[in-house]
Amino acid sequence: MNNTQFAARRARLCAAMQPGAVAILPTAPEVQRNSDSDYPYRHDSYFYYLTGFTEPDSVLVLVAGIGETAAQSILFCRQKNVEREIWDGLRHGPEGARSAFGFDCAFPIDELDGEMARLLANAPAAYYALGHSAALDMQMKNWLLAVRRQARGGVTAPAVAHDLLALLDEMRLFKDDSEQATMLRAATISGLAHARAMRASKPGMFEYEIEAELLHEFRRSGAQYPAYTPIVAAGANACVLHYNANSAQTRDGDLVLIDAGCELDSYAADITRTYPVNGRFSDPQRTLYELVLASQNAALAVLRPGRKYSDIHDCATRVLAQGMLDLGLLDKGKWGSVDDVIAERAHQQFYMHGTGHWLGLDVHDAGAYRDVHADGKPSRPLQPGMVLTVEPGIYVRPAEGVPEQFWHIGIRIEDDVLVTPDGHTILSASAPKLADDIEQLMRA
Repeated sequence: MNNTQFAARRARLCAAMQPGAVAILPTAPEVQRNSDSDYPYRHDSYFYYLTGFTEPDSVLVLVAGIGETAAQSILFCRQKNVEREIWDGLRHGPEGARSAFGFDCAFPIDELDGEMARLLANAPAAYYALGHSAALDMQMKNWLLAVRRQARGGVTAPAVAHDLLALLDEMRLFKDDSEQATMLRAATISGLAHARAMRASKPGMFEYEIEAELLHEFRRSGAQYPAYTPIVAAGANACVLHYNANSAQTRDGDLVLIDAGCELDSYAADITRTYPVNGRFSDPQRTLYELVLASQNAALAVLRPGRKYSDIHDCATRVLAQGMLDLGLLDKGKWGSVDDVIAERAHQQFYMHGTGHWLGLDVHDAGAYRDVHADGKPSRPLQPGMVLTVEPGIYVRPAEGVPEQFWHIGIRIEDDVLVTPDGHTILSASAPKLADDIEQLMRA
């Protein structure tokens, strides 16, 4: 991405704000890990979306245009510091950041409080992330108090506060061409990492050894980080949805469920594949695998502009519920029909999560799942530019009445999908998915 795209986003946001209003958006703080060690720094996604700037201790302020007065974008950031740069690397400094990233002006972060009292004076409204940060809420309170102290001079403080994230969420939901290209590359790298893990897997390996294959491929291919802590779950561990200890030893006959994706240039991939560690599905494993794959195919069949987001989950769930009845996981005599199963949520014994989520700068990305402007807030229709995951699964724990041949089998199949004008594109196609293809890859 280039600075023109970030500037265009700032302009769009200012156009959506009340004329003359001021928006304040800080980046994420650095977080101490232990002693004198910090966690690897990751900027705030909203802040990056508008700036492309990745240094900590930074705040973006936007002033919406009014009349003939143009909108302004102002950055507050760390001063240049040659001594610290020897230890920590480049700091752009205000002037360097202004010229490199296209802001109208920039100030040292130490001047934020004084400048905010000036910028908020006589502004009709303030936009910020309401209630998301106690520190920012306190700063806003102090800035408003500073403005009100000027009341005798005819200065007024903003009379209204708006949630800035509500505007940004809607913008971030729709990915432009550059974002789509980055996400395709992130998903392709991640899919190749899944294939590498499959090829490397052998009974007796530890889950963390398989995880190392993923991380190797991520970094070798240019991704900066995993987008989230990878899940590498063998055997019964696959029935724990957020398992990430990745410490168990695989056994001959286990399935391995890997939920992992890289982060490339701040954008996330999120892919899940399930495969036999010995390279061959047993009959019960293949039966359940084909059921989950059929449910994903049913969901993908309705994934196109105009269909409701909820249709994806509904279609996948019906296929899974019917399979649960047909395979004896659920008692037909007790539940009767798929409609009964779904109405009573009996399927949640084996499928207890949704079928996807938005994807972008965050793994669970910004954007409403319901049409908040419509009566009753129904599920929103899909539109071109949205990117989401489609990830049905089945998780069979031992229980009375559940056929023992299926015990301890956990399967999830997850792809990253772009909604296009004509339908959809699977971004994560580089990850093998058909059972026969997985077995062939592992024999090679």
